[in-house]
Order: sequence, then C-alpha cells, then structure tokens
Amino acid sequence: MNKIIYDFAAVGVGPFNLGLACLTHPIPDLNGIFLDKRKTFNWHPGMLLQDTTLQVPFLADHVTLADPTSPFSFLNYMKEQGRIYAFYIRENFKLLRNEYNQYCQWTINRLPNVHFNTSVERIEFDASQEVYLLDCVTPAGREVIKARKLVLGTGTTPYIPSCCKPYADKVVHSADYLTRKQYLQSCQSITIVGSGQSAAEIFYDLLQDIDTHQYGLHWITRSPRFYPLEYSKLTLEMTSPEYVDYFYSLPQHKRDHLIHHQKHLYKGINNDLIAAIFDTIYAKKLVCNPDISLRTNADLRQVKYNDNGGKFQLQFFQAEQEQHYQHTTEGLIMATGYTYKIPDFLEPVKDRIQFDDKGRYLVNRNYTIDSDGNSIFVQNAELHTHGFVTPDLGMGCYRNAWIIREMLGREVYPIEKRIAFQQFAVSPEEAFIPANPQLI
Repeated sequence: MNKIIYDFAAVGVGPFNLGLACLTHPIPDLNGIFLDKRKTFNWHPGMLLQDTTLQVPFLADHVTLADPTSPFSFLNYMKEQGRIYAFYIRENFKLLRNEYNQYCQWTINRLPNVHFNTSVERIEFDASQEVYLLDCVTPAGREVIKARKLVLGTGTTPYIPSCCKPYADKVVHSADYLTRKQYLQSCQSITIVGSGQSAAEIFYDLLQDIDTHQYGLHWITRSPRFYPLEYSKLTLEMTSPEYVDYFYSLPQHKRDHLIHHQKHLYKGINNDLIAAIFDTIYAKKLVCNPDISLRTNADLRQVKYNDNGGKFQLQFFQAEQEQHYQHTTEGLIMATGYTYKIPDFLEPVKDRIQFDDKGRYLVNRNYTIDSDGNSIFVQNAELHTHGFVTPDLGMGCYRNAWIIREMLGREVYPIEKRIAFQQFAVSPEEAFIPANPQLI
C-alpha cells in the first residue's frame, strides 16, 4: 500500500463496498482503498446450500443497474467462465448463492485496491490535513492509511436473543448452519426458531434426510404465519428512488413503525420454497411417519439447558391464546437474523458522527453520518432512515452512484429520480388544511 492520501478508504468488503470498488475502478480522479479484516471473501458460508438462490434477479450484480457496459457485470463473468449459454438455457434469473459467491470472488481478483487480512484498529481525524488516519494491522505489520473520506461497510453480525446467550456455545445460529449440520443431524430432535428465508432453507434442507436420520424436526416462529416474500410488481416499485425519498421524509416514529410492519417485504420466504416444503412433508408422510411440527405465534421467553440430558428446555408464549408452553429439543438453531454494531474503531471520531435518540446513526439523505454531511458514508446501516430497501442488493448500484456523486461533486453514473408508476407522497399542489378537521 502506497504512502499517499487516498480520496476515500472503504472499511469492510461485502457486496455493497465491492460494488463501489467495481464502479470506482474506471474513474481516474477517484482513488480509493478497500480494507477487510477477514483472510478472504466468502459470502455467508454457513448458508451456501447447493440449491438456494438469491431473492433478486442477476441484474442486481455489482454494476449493471449503474453501468450495464461494465466489465465487472455478472454476464461478463459468465461469458468468461464459458457458462453464459447454460445460464440462458436454465431460464432462471435468480442466481444460486454459490454462483453469486464465486462471482464476488472473481471481481475481487480483478481489483488491485482491495486488501484482505487488514484489520482497522482505530480511526482518528487529523484536522490540520483534513484527513482520516486509519491505524491498521496488516500481514506486514502496523500501518497508518490516510484518506479524505470513509465508507463504512462493516456489515451486520448474527443476532442471538439474550435468553440464549448463556448457552451460546451450544446454540447454532443459522450463519453457522453448514459447519454444524453433521452435529445437528446426530441429534434426536432439532428445533429451528425464526421465520425468514434462512429458517425456511434450513428446515427444507433438514427435511430431506428426516427419514434417514430419524430426528424430530420442529419449526417455531413468533410471527402469526409463515410469511411469503411479497413480490408483486407494484410492491416492487417500493424498491425505488422515490420511495426512498418518501420514506426518508417521514418522521422517525413513522419510519420505525413502518419498518416493523414491512418485514414481509424483505424478510419473507420465497413462494416456491414454501410450496416445496409443503410438498415434501406431504410426500414424506406417505411413506413414513416423521416427527414434524410447525408452530406460529410463539414468542421465545426462556431457555434452559440440561447438561445431564443434553437437551434444551424452551419456554414459549402463544400470543393469540395468551398461553405459555414448553418445548424440549436436543439441537437448537436460531434463525434470528443479524444486527448492526457500531465498530469500536470509530470511538476516536464519534464526536464527528450524528446519532439519533436511540443511539443509531442519524443518516443524511446522501448516506453520510458526519455532521458536515460529506465525509463518512455508510453501506447497509440506514434501514431506520432510508427504509427496507437498505439491504436489497438491487439498490446497491443506486446508493453507490449517490456516494460517487457526493465524493466527486459530479454525476458519473446517471441516478434515476423516478421509476415508479405510482405516487407515494401527497404533492404540495394537492395538500390542503380542512376547515373542520374533526369532520375528517
């Protein structure tokens, strides 16, 4: 790494910062460096099941929705791999997860400014030079990297409910499913807690071998039903620039309320997978009598582990019946999602960052969190300000085009302002104050 002042330093190399690396690569007057503490890139390795797919089409790659001519596109990757005709004949626009992971690794190998095995330990701000100083540990030793701007893409970490934390070494989070699958299939009973796509994929995977291994398989969620991912075209219009504008304009309490009630828009289960689960259970019950249960409206309240028996005692509260009940299981999988943690390395520059009254980043519309609104950008940390499209791979190009424009002061990649047929907000011309609000 050269001893220069970079225009920006991006910390964390997930799909979004990887997309930023691809889109900034051909821009000669924007010099960035990308740092990640991991030894190599591997996208959710614990969930790289053979047949699982992304929930978005291949156009949601690193570059296409910003620059369809980019050499970093998924189609160019497939052409180079000699698989583009097989992909065409397959007629399925949703990539396999393993396929997407390999595509990401392919792009990394073509980017000279992406550095793994580099841990950012501390970031300070040098006011005299107006640069950030990143104290890093690299394979060659400690190094200080200077950059005028930061892009934080440190991602999320697996969430374990507090009642499970005393037994964290025995509980399996969905993020570690494949590495613990052999252990789980040696159990007499397996219980999955959670209701999203990951929970469904794990349940379906374990369902295949239930008659071979003879374990009981149970799926429990606090949701009132197993929600399918809503994927109709007019709903998809909510993954649009104008919906982001609309959502951002709402008061924070409204935004928090919406996010809580929009989970089926981004955390639901693929309809095809729901159908496959039902059909597999139907077929299994024709030839054997597997111990299978699926339960909803169940809020996990308490967890105990019996070392002698090697089993978990789970206490649930059935919300609609207002009834507590117990469930015993040997293997426990928590498909409880992920949470964002503010990195410790930001502590020296916290006085430059805006926070809301809940301790979250107060993210500006241009994806910055610093008080000046021009030097610290975030990727996938603005769910509470920009809406449910935040983790959507299909909106990565849009956000990166914004970030690049903010850095350079000019638009390199055209940023769409309106793509939806519907209108989300009341226009100033339509708005009025009723003479007698009580009658409305």
